[in-house]
Formats: sequence, structure tokens, C-alpha cells
Amino acid sequence: MQIKHFSLELSVFHGRNVPKEGVIVGYGAIIEAYKLPVPIPQQLAFISTKKRQSVTDEWKVYSSRYLPEETLYKQLTFALKYEGVNLLVFKKLFEVLDPNELTVMLQQEVLGKYSRRIWFLYEWLMNVQLDITDLKTGNLVPLLDEKLQYAIKGTSSPRHKVINNLPGTRDFCPLIQKTKKLETYIETDLSKKKNAYLEQIKDDVLQRASAYLLLMDSKASFSIEGEKPRSNRAARWGTAIGQAGVNDLTLEELDGLQQLVIENKRFTKMGLRKQQGFIGDRDRVSKDPIPDHISAKYQDLEVLMQGFMATEDRLVNSELDPVLVASTLAFGFVFIHPFVDGNGRLHRYIIHHILAKMNYTQQGIIFPISASILNHIKDYSAVLQLYSHSVLEHIKWKPSKDYNVEVLNETIDYYRYFDVTRQAEFLYDCVQDTIENIIPQEVDYMAKYDVFKNYIDEVYEMPDDIVSLLVRFLEQGSGKLSKRAFQKEFAALNPQEIVDIQNHFIEIFEIEQ
Repeated sequence: MQIKHFSLELSVFHGRNVPKEGVIVGYGAIIEAYKLPVPIPQQLAFISTKKRQSVTDEWKVYSSRYLPEETLYKQLTFALKYEGVNLLVFKKLFEVLDPNELTVMLQQEVLGKYSRRIWFLYEWLMNVQLDITDLKTGNLVPLLDEKLQYAIKGTSSPRHKVINNLPGTRDFCPLIQKTKKLETYIETDLSKKKNAYLEQIKDDVLQRASAYLLLMDSKASFSIEGEKPRSNRAARWGTAIGQAGVNDLTLEELDGLQQLVIENKRFTKMGLRKQQGFIGDRDRVSKDPIPDHISAKYQDLEVLMQGFMATEDRLVNSELDPVLVASTLAFGFVFIHPFVDGNGRLHRYIIHHILAKMNYTQQGIIFPISASILNHIKDYSAVLQLYSHSVLEHIKWKPSKDYNVEVLNETIDYYRYFDVTRQAEFLYDCVQDTIENIIPQEVDYMAKYDVFKNYIDEVYEMPDDIVSLLVRFLEQGSGKLSKRAFQKEFAALNPQEIVDIQNHFIEIFEIEQ
């Protein structure tokens, strides 16, 4: 099984500039040699003939002493050793390899730790056994190298002498690479930092801040979808968010949540899709789809969602970092897109659910992650497209008669096995923003509001609803009442009182003039 090295003159590989003077190895070489229909990994391995080593977002450059032989086995060994496990590449590779040839290849070093990993992956992914006798000797080796990828404790496979520490199941198993950014976030322990901050806040201030943040998060989740819901609809969804983590995440639970999200059901078929789906635009003349994302085939949804639920159960009971678990499940859900509508809001609900279920956030204390996502909507769109656009080129489709898409090839594996590293980094950015900015800003606002209200109560004895209205007018005018408000809503105040109130508001709320 030969894999010829690429030409040293190669300057562009699948749209990205190639480092000078060297060859592509590992997964990049395997994908090209076998023409595998898979997205190109975010970072590829490259051997420099000039003994250079460097790391960028797209390339990890090694010196020539790392150069593997031109065989499939040595390229796979290099990939496992330095790039980690790529389940989709392995699955598509195994689909085109002759099992007998693979058996011969593995038996040459059947006790080797990389042979055992490849052997396990074949039988796990393909759900068939190779003609190899169970191992009787050898130490257990972990399937995922925890220096490269995040894993769970896992269970042993005596046949292969391998520990299956994959954070998912055969039907749903996204993976996350260990990066300096993620490791820094995890070591910082943002949840502990948040709890220490909240313990300093008075209960009544925290309760009122939580109530506002609940509604803020609900409205933000609708705004991300380009909707402006009526107040009662936003409040109902806010109530659901407030209960996140209480019930188990079942398909029935998701169905019920979809009922809350979709107010008008006349044009939406509820429950799991019974039709194909896409996100994007339509041609103005032909009305044909112009997709940015094509959802999983509806025929695959039952298998995918069973795998999703099994993986959720596996992960919430694991020691894996809760934000990584939330990234895996929430983004996996939205990529599958199991419903006709409501997927985006349910995707963000799943973030709330996992963080609460794994005690990263406190029940009853709202964690307005959607508000942060809305503040970083361009980055959010970018990490969604990072997956969708890379997969789209491998999905064969044509317009259907009902102006939908008709998917022509098997696509289930694209929604089972993918890398969610960039999405996890994005979510952690939002978690940090929520903890360090959004929650403190609201708590600080509530504290200042109380100081201002106490002043108004003591001097002017205004009813609470009038104080609230006064604050809104002052906020709109950056500390100044409009002429209309002075003449109408607050006509009972004289000019000197207006000046006094404005000065106190500016001082308390620290408004720059």
C-alpha cells in the first residue's frame, strides 16, 4: 500500500498555500492518495526538507527526521502519533480498503500500539470483525492520545488491548483537539471565578439581575435568528431556559421545547423532519436552493439522534470539561438540524442544559450565553460556516420539485464524525465574556439602580413604576430628560428638581458628559 510523496513544487493544496520545500504527510497525504471525500483538516502536517519547524493555524511543519515512509501504514502511524484520531478519514478510508489487505498489513505488527488502534477503529467504525485472533498479551493503550485530543476515561477492549476513550458512540462522536487556548481556559476555572464573584452580591440584587438576564437571553436567542418575538413569547422561552438542566435531554423533551419555540405551527411540520432541509437563499428566478448548509438526510435522523442521546448520557456523566461537552452536543445538534424550524434556539438551549446539568452554572442563576453570542454574531457565523462549507462540497444534491434539496449520496458520517475544536474555542470565548462582562454589568446596573431609587424615594416619594419610567427616559437622554418628558410625564417637577435628579443620575450611573 504505497503513498507517494507529493511534488516539492506543489504550491497550493485544496485552496491553501503550501509551505516551501517539503512534502505533505499524514492525513493530508492519505486523503489525496485515496481521493477521500472528506473535509481537509483545519491543520495539516508538512515535512520540511530544510529542517525547519513551525506551527500556524493551517500547517504544522516538522523537520526531515520525522519523514514517514511511503506506505499507508507508516502514514497512518504518523497521523495517529502527531495529528490524533480523525474518525471521518478513517471511516472513508476503510470503505475503500480491501479488508484482507488491511488484515495482512496489521498482522505485520499486530502487537504494535498503532496497529491495535487501527484494528480497533476498523471494527468499531465498520461494525465488523477482521480475521485476527484476540490478543492475549500486551499492555492496554488508549485510543486517543490525551496530549493531542480530549478524551474520557473509557472502557477496555480486551480483544485489541485498547482503551476506548472516545467521547462518543459509533453513531455520534465529534472530537476536540487540545489547544493552548482551550487549556488556558480550563486551567483558569472560569466557573469558580464566577461563583466567587456571585457570592459577594446581595440576594435581592442577584435575583432581579437573574430575572432580567433571563429575558435578555431569551430575546437574544430570537434575535440571532432574525426574529423579534412578542414579550409573552420571549418570556415563555425564558422560563424554559430557566429550567434547563432539570429534565433529562430526551427527544420528547426537545419536541416539547420546539412547541414553545414555534408559535404559529400552520406552516411548520413539528417533530423530526420528514423532508430534506437546507439553510441559505433561493434563486430569485428559478426559486432553486442556494444552500450554505445542507442538513442531515431525514432518513438518517433516527440513527443520528439515538447516537446523539447516547453520547449526551455518556458525556454528562464523564469528567470532561462542561464547556467542551456543551460544544460537542450543541454544535452537533445544529449541524444535524433535526427539525424543520427552531434548531438554532434549541441548539443554544442545549448549551444552557449541559452547563446546568454538569453544575458549571447554578440552577436559578441565569447564564446569558445567547447575549454574548449575539454580541459576537460574526464569529458565531464563521464557526458555523467552518463546518457547513467544508462539508457542502462533498454533498451531492439537486433541486427538488418542491424547491427543496434532494441529497443524492450517503452523508450520515459527516454528521457523526467531525472536529469541533474551533466551535469549542468560540463557546469558551462567550463563556468568558458572559462571566467577566455581561453578568457583572447587569449586577452593577441593578446596584446603581437601587441607589438612585432610594434617593428618589427619600426625596420625591415616587411610585416604583414612575421611577422605572424616569430611569428609562434618563437612559435615553444620556442623563437628561427630554423636553417632552419634562412637559408631560414629569410635569409635576420644577426645573430645579429636574436638574437635581439629572445630576444624581449622572453621578450614580457614572455617565460621561
